[in-house]
Amino acid sequence: MAKKRKVPQRKCIVTNEMKPKKELIRVVRNKEGEVFVDLTGKKNGRGAYVSAEQEVIEKAEQADLLSRQLNAEVDPAIYTELKQAAEGKTNEK
Repeated sequence: MAKKRKVPQRKCIVTNEMKPKKELIRVVRNKEGEVFVDLTGKKNGRGAYVSAEQEVIEKAEQADLLSRQLNAEVDPAIYTELKQAAEGKTNEK
């Protein structure tokens, strides 16, 4: 009998829901303090996960949750990039 692999779960910083890692988008702050969207989910640095839904990303932007989670200044362009990535993820399904 084939063994099923465990699906990695991560928590969205906005909704506090545990979801499969593939359903979330990772935002990373590296050692230099740069903040960027990590679509591979493998880059080094402090990561925060956001659900790939437009409303959730907008809530994160309004409450400035990424800045608080990553202890860094988050450029508004990051939220734009997140929205585009979420659009891409919803189109994949």
